[in-house]
Amino acid sequence: MRRVAAIVSPWSKRRAHRVVALENVISSWTPEVNYLVLIQEAADVERIVDLVVRGVENLGWIEGPEIELGDVVMPILGKGSVDVSYRRSDVHHTLFLTNRCNSNCLMCSQPPTKDEDGWLVDEAIDIVRHIENSPESIGLTGGEPLLTGNRLREVLDEIHLRHPMMRIDLLTNGRLLSNRGTAAALLDGLEARVAWLVPLYGHAHMLHDFVVQSPGAFEQTLEGILRLQEHGQPIQVRIVLIEPVLERLIDLCEFIGKSLPFIHEVALMACEPIGFALANKEVCDLDLQDWWPTLMRASRTLRRYGVRHMFMNTPLCALPKDLWPLAVRSISDWKQVYSDECAGCSVMDSCSGLFAWHERGWKPTKIRKIEEMVE
Repeated sequence: MRRVAAIVSPWSKRRAHRVVALENVISSWTPEVNYLVLIQEAADVERIVDLVVRGVENLGWIEGPEIELGDVVMPILGKGSVDVSYRRSDVHHTLFLTNRCNSNCLMCSQPPTKDEDGWLVDEAIDIVRHIENSPESIGLTGGEPLLTGNRLREVLDEIHLRHPMMRIDLLTNGRLLSNRGTAAALLDGLEARVAWLVPLYGHAHMLHDFVVQSPGAFEQTLEGILRLQEHGQPIQVRIVLIEPVLERLIDLCEFIGKSLPFIHEVALMACEPIGFALANKEVCDLDLQDWWPTLMRASRTLRRYGVRHMFMNTPLCALPKDLWPLAVRSISDWKQVYSDECAGCSVMDSCSGLFAWHERGWKPTKIRKIEEMVE
């Protein structure tokens, strides 16, 4: 989600709106969608006001240089800005369901709160209803989405109803799925196309529970993974590359290969320099180049077991060249930037780049431009 400057019709409220062109209002109009017409000239405002006076209640206008047709926006009342909750030109799309969590990971980029925030689910469902053209995929995240209880199933069913071919990437620690009743309520008869992204930070409870700062989490997460497997759900195991995890990464990869052979893939991820990671800099701030032998061995281990894997959030210069084919451009559009050192790099177009807030945090390695020709 990005926040941008925009002027919105004074009667528009804090709810989802689809941005449209004036000439398309009639052809696309439906009473359950709120519309904001992107103003091109002053006369457009008069035409919209006239339609509202005539009884078209779900219509307003918006003006701003950063607004695009097809955007789904939430006005920030009295602030001269909107949250762009969905932009069809983006590669990555995410819905935020809750800020509550039952873990406190050392490197959490979104430190949890205890406040009741069910309104976030309401907004997510509203956004889903306002997306006109289905993207290939959308992410659901938190906090811990499972803490929304039955409402998570409501979100999944709504997405499937409106966008039946869209894949859902759901980030969860999986702990609450260790309860068979909870798992059954969520998964039985589920038609939505969901990929479950479940973090695992160690091959034993001591390490995983330390990283997530929650005793018993390791066993609960493994039980949750098994419940997902029982229901035939695809699972991606996520590993954030902080120091205590890297120190036993080979053991973790061996554990995955031997004990979790059914998982779809493993994502090895550079740490995002924000949130709790800033408070735990001594274990989160590291140079991945110092760990190249470990990363190479981890990749060989996973490959030996036939486990598909990838590197996420990692600039190509942070990885040995042999691992470049496994690196994906995974940083969300609104978070992703390149540094001055990237200028002239021959592989920048295929590189994930950096998180926008790396300047107040850190980079995953000393950034260097790659000048040789790459086939």
